[in-house]
Amino acid sequence: MVLHIANVLNSEQVRRCRAALDAADWRDGRVTAGYQSGRVKHNRQLAEDDPLARELGTLVVDALSRHPAFFAGALPRRIYPLLFNRYEDGESFGFHVDNAVRYDRSVQPAQPVRTDVSATLFFSEPHEYDGGELAIEDTFGTHRVKLPAGDLVLYPGTSVHKVEPVTRGARIAAFFWIQSLVRSDAQRRLLFDLDVSIQHLTQKLPDAPELVQLTSVYHNLLREWSDV
Repeated sequence: MVLHIANVLNSEQVRRCRAALDAADWRDGRVTAGYQSGRVKHNRQLAEDDPLARELGTLVVDALSRHPAFFAGALPRRIYPLLFNRYEDGESFGFHVDNAVRYDRSVQPAQPVRTDVSATLFFSEPHEYDGGELAIEDTFGTHRVKLPAGDLVLYPGTSVHKVEPVTRGARIAAFFWIQSLVRSDAQRRLLFDLDVSIQHLTQKLPDAPELVQLTSVYHNLLREWSDV
């Protein structure tokens, strides 16, 4: 499931983050890549222990914790600390797949995070740069994603994906991974569709007796499928 989560950050939050990121200390992005992905990765990142990365990461995670669409789509159990990247001057990241497990070293002992769901949060507006689309492959073809600043895309961590070369301007984003309560992408999709349907029905027919049964089905499926 490729899911667009709109308005994770508001315009003022984006403005403040961009001002800080434009003045940040960017490093070679290959430092966080594995062997295969390091061969096709050409960008810059903030160091994982950069205080700015920690500060902005906390801001974003706090915003996500209040966003119902993010919770419905990701069903988060654990979120890997956010990383921040910048592409410009022809930089790109060729087709690759994310590591299955990453170790969160912001806590001790380091904690493994299974990368069920990948996420990219955009800080550059689409008109600010050419190229830079996030291309995600699945059984229906290739999705090319280029979202407004403050918006997020979620997609399965199993996906082969790439960032197209940036030919003008700068593409600035955050990326991270989520270990979900539900490992299977297909099961998460069913739960998401059911959750959204319940929400819509609640708005239209708040007293409908079927809501109790549908909500029961949702929670019993989550109970059956959750990995806790």
